[in-house]
Amino acid sequence: MTDETGEKPTMRPAWADRNNTTRTIWRVGVGLVGGLVLAAGIVLIPYPGPGWLVVFAGLAILAVEFTWAHRLLRYARGKYDAWTAWLRRQPLLVRLLILALTGAIVVATIWLLNGFALIGGWFGIHWPWLGSPLFA
Repeated sequence: MTDETGEKPTMRPAWADRNNTTRTIWRVGVGLVGGLVLAAGIVLIPYPGPGWLVVFAGLAILAVEFTWAHRLLRYARGKYDAWTAWLRRQPLLVRLLILALTGAIVVATIWLLNGFALIGGWFGIHWPWLGSPLFA
């Protein structure tokens, strides 16, 4: 992955290399956008949907400019692939238990974030146990 000069090719646009100021602006922008996407992906991991996809997208954005993110992306992909391969080899009972645990995490998080009380309020249901202890 090197060009003829022996340097690692960069995905940085030409305008970002004009001077130190534009390079710094580019790095800060990539860091902010990639960091926000990565943080959103981490929050989304336990929920049904594209949590891991968003994590990998955030790391890919960061890897455009940061070598550590590129190494972390490679490592995370390997671990994710190993996890899914391990899960495929497990008996149905183990897969169902992991599915149930994931579902319990989703339900607990929605409850802690007061989601059930919010939706119950839309339908006029105001049971105390629907409310989160964090929003009491």
